[in-house]
Amino acid sequence: MAALLRVTAVAGLTLAYRAAAHEHHDDKIPEGEGVSPDPIDTILWIHILIQILSFGLIFPTGMILGVCFFPVPSPPSLLLSYKFTSLFPPQIVRSRWHVPLQTLGALLAILGYFLGHAHGGRQFAPNIHASFATLLMLLLLLQIILGIYLKLHLEKGFHGRIRRYFVFSHGTVGKIMPVISWVQMLFGGITALGFCRNDHLGQCLAHFIMGSAFIGYGIILTILLLVGQVWLRRTGRSQEFFDSCVIAAWGCVNTFTEHRWGGPWVKNDLQHTSMGIVWWCAGLLGVWLSRKRDGRPKRNLIPAMVILMTGWAMGAHPQGLELSTHVHTVFGYTLMAAGAARIVEIAFVLRDKGSVDEEGKGDEASSWQYLTPYLLYASGFLFMGATEEQMAFLSGAHVSHVSYILILYSISFLLFLFVSMLLNLYASHAWPLDPAAKKDGIAAAPANGAPRENGHIDRRVRDAEEFELEGLMSDGEDSSPGVKHSQST
Repeated sequence: MAALLRVTAVAGLTLAYRAAAHEHHDDKIPEGEGVSPDPIDTILWIHILIQILSFGLIFPTGMILGVCFFPVPSPPSLLLSYKFTSLFPPQIVRSRWHVPLQTLGALLAILGYFLGHAHGGRQFAPNIHASFATLLMLLLLLQIILGIYLKLHLEKGFHGRIRRYFVFSHGTVGKIMPVISWVQMLFGGITALGFCRNDHLGQCLAHFIMGSAFIGYGIILTILLLVGQVWLRRTGRSQEFFDSCVIAAWGCVNTFTEHRWGGPWVKNDLQHTSMGIVWWCAGLLGVWLSRKRDGRPKRNLIPAMVILMTGWAMGAHPQGLELSTHVHTVFGYTLMAAGAARIVEIAFVLRDKGSVDEEGKGDEASSWQYLTPYLLYASGFLFMGATEEQMAFLSGAHVSHVSYILILYSISFLLFLFVSMLLNLYASHAWPLDPAAKKDGIAAAPANGAPRENGHIDRRVRDAEEFELEGLMSDGEDSSPGVKHSQST
């Protein structure tokens, strides 16, 4: 254990030393620019591809494989708790591929880090991507240390008392890594092109934060759609309650940050501020309408209406370039379509229910329900790809808005595919298919995070329930005077 920790510490110090000792040549960078006109060399391209592979694909997949699953559900009632858990104790299942996959990702990430400090070609001024890389690698180093400690299975004495804190920390760091990795990849793209400096910083922040928020909202909707409906019902809240709370909070922030108070109202200040006012007003109404008089959760259309109005308002922003006008217009239509699709889903597809099957026994979500998440993905990428510098760069390269928008839609499809694959991987471990059901041609796939009705797990639940009820009935019959019982053979 001590040797492993020493090796890990040496690796961390080496990373810090290399980052500090690396010379960032900037003699070819024009004054006022963030990059030199030199092309990106092969080493830097390899760095980009390796880091996308490790932080964008391998680590999220390994995170899913590292989740602890409890394939045996809780007993259906307290009556069964003692006999059920004694007959069928829960088992913690972790995929055997978790450690090898995360190890491969860590090795590739370290290799990519050093390649990022060994490239030639294009030079870069001091930037956020280089600074954030050190923080990201230190976080990865912490995750490796926690993983090695847990892999040693030290569970006696002092180690047994602190182990649960290491488990919690390892899981927490693993879950926030995809978010931090996303931020770092955005920083990398911005740095590679020399964008978002000086007067362009504010607009970049607005586009990338809001665009990432749309994509994050789409991912959350996908999670709740495919594996989260049972959890949502346990909270006793409708999804619109949480959506409305976030909308109200975000609206309050935008109301007081989109304009520099005390200064003149310039450009789109008034429009941005009025959108913030709409958000917190609508968010408060959405929170109020999310519960019935008896306290039960209730669906409403307020968040979807806010999305629709936001798309209309943001798509109508005046732009200086024709390409930018086209991209912003399509972004507005896409976001409006997401809001309209959500309204149709709640009002007509679900008819104000939480899911297609309130009992959680349906086979799949409705095909219409996949539309809103995808449109949110597309809206996010369109908005992130519509900054002033990007539009000027594409206009200078004579790229048409049709080609550019189709590329962004394609990236949205790929992200939706990857998220769906990860959730399917999670569901296949959490609620595995029943071999007997598959052999008989029964689909019986769990819907929205519900355990399978036809699976072997639920059959064991029913067997335990029948066993317990049979015992209760026998006890009741034995206690009744004058009743004769016959024994079956």
